[in-house]
Amino acid sequence: MSETGAIKRAIEPVQRLARANGHLVPENGKKIKNSATSGTASGSEFPDNTLSSHETSQADLFADDARGEATTSETSLSRDAAPRATEIELKLLVDADRLADFRDAPVIVANARNKGSRKHLKAVYYDTPKRALQRNGLSFRVRQSGARFTQTMKAEFGNDPLRRGEWEASVPSIAPDIALALPFIPEKLRADLERHPLEAVFTTDIRRHQRIVDLPSGTVEIAFDQGQLKSGDRSMPVSEIELELKAGNPSAIYELALRLAEHGPARPSIRSKSARGFDLAAETSPAAKRPRKLRLDPSASLDEAFATILRACLHHLLQSLPAAEDGRDPEGIHQLRVALRRLRSALDLMRSVVSLSKLDLLRTEAKWLAQNLSPARDWDVFQQETLRVVAQGCPAIAGFDALEEAVEQRRAASYDKARMVLADRRASCFLIGLGGWIETRGWRSDVAPEHLGQLAVPAMNFAQRILSAQHTKVLKRGRRFKSRTPEELHRLRLAAKKLRYVADFLLPLYGQRKSAKRFSKGLADLQQQLGLYNDMATTASLLADVGTESSDSSTAAAAIAGWQAHAMVGVEPRLKQAWSDFVKTKVPWSAEAQD
Repeated sequence: MSETGAIKRAIEPVQRLARANGHLVPENGKKIKNSATSGTASGSEFPDNTLSSHETSQADLFADDARGEATTSETSLSRDAAPRATEIELKLLVDADRLADFRDAPVIVANARNKGSRKHLKAVYYDTPKRALQRNGLSFRVRQSGARFTQTMKAEFGNDPLRRGEWEASVPSIAPDIALALPFIPEKLRADLERHPLEAVFTTDIRRHQRIVDLPSGTVEIAFDQGQLKSGDRSMPVSEIELELKAGNPSAIYELALRLAEHGPARPSIRSKSARGFDLAAETSPAAKRPRKLRLDPSASLDEAFATILRACLHHLLQSLPAAEDGRDPEGIHQLRVALRRLRSALDLMRSVVSLSKLDLLRTEAKWLAQNLSPARDWDVFQQETLRVVAQGCPAIAGFDALEEAVEQRRAASYDKARMVLADRRASCFLIGLGGWIETRGWRSDVAPEHLGQLAVPAMNFAQRILSAQHTKVLKRGRRFKSRTPEELHRLRLAAKKLRYVADFLLPLYGQRKSAKRFSKGLADLQQQLGLYNDMATTASLLADVGTESSDSSTAAAAIAGWQAHAMVGVEPRLKQAWSDFVKTKVPWSAEAQD
């Protein structure tokens, strides 16, 4: 059975559940832009998968701030602006010479309403000279389509990979009217805009073929975009398929994306044209961001907690892909591997509730992807944090240039392999299938009916049990710490890392307790010291690969080995102290830690 077929079969129950659940009704009563709404499935214990009352988007915070402070004159100015809305969208990146093939994909031919429309879209993106809007997760553009000009403000939506806040208004020309956008901009940014007028940052010139596709789970507007971004004398090609939900369940986007990925190479992306344009203008590589801290209400159900945790993992995954593929910033591959480890830890969390077969399939795919990225990360660390540091510290020793050249060749080859794997259809289908499973909370279909009630209980009860069990495992592996072998310390490191991810997921349920912060810090310190120990072990295997290519490189390799042997002497006392501090730290889920 092919991996693509396995993933497809894995999310078939998800798709059936989505069709059964029908359309979305946000619990706060506010409409999703252009989306039809209806109730939840008959007999369901849970709401459809929208933002719950415990989840607040960045867009909501901005808009609430603006509504509370907007003056009467601002309100009148925004009369022509579209109401506050949510854009639910996913992109598929395809090669320019293959884009036309996707227009005739069977799923499009069978389900599109008609031949669609073709447009020539030109847009100018604006910001302050210091990029105040971009730094606060906002983008601001004016787009021309024929004789019509539309001004749009968009906002990031927390840890949700598909959703963005979007507000539109008609304007008379390509020049922006900032007054129309003021009600949707926080007060602190309005003052910045008054001091620093907007300037054009980059432009887009896109040929778009747009169609409406009706699926059982929802209606999706599909746009085939081809063109370029321009900033000064620099340009960047655009070749992508944009999927935007118009009505129904967001699972429709993933369902359509999966069918297209099976038709040909198509990589999922949440990176907007705005993000690409700003990087082009600044001549910078895609940003590799760490995951945002989770926000979980202490009264959240286990089902809500699973959805929030998994959606954050998927967001971190998709957010890390551009930097990993680009390769100029080593943090890109690093964050992508972290995202995959976090995902595997999140899936492990669910083992006591959800069918193991589904979790194991997703976990296997995540492990496969991570293993193919590991060599790139190992060579990055060796080159940046070991080789160059030792070379600077030992200038009299020959051979570092030769060793650097050999390392760079292997690093480049490992990145080529990583890019090839990320472009593989298996990786695309895994990410899209995972997204569909999360969006529809597909784990519900893997829970026996008599056990569905477990998902409705407070997540706090589950958190206490899981955190306590993993903490006990770490303490057990660290017994007689001073006599532990390197192999035993490696197993302790893995257990501590797993506890770190579980704590990142579940400690937000304990709010702002000081004990939670102390525990997180002690665990982070221990993991860092164990990580240094592990990096030194990894260095030995890498040196064995490159250190014997020439006599000069052998000399440099021996210097690195000696340097690290000396450094190990200094690491051990810090590692022992970190362990001692961790053992003494009071756990935040105990009755005594209610501070």
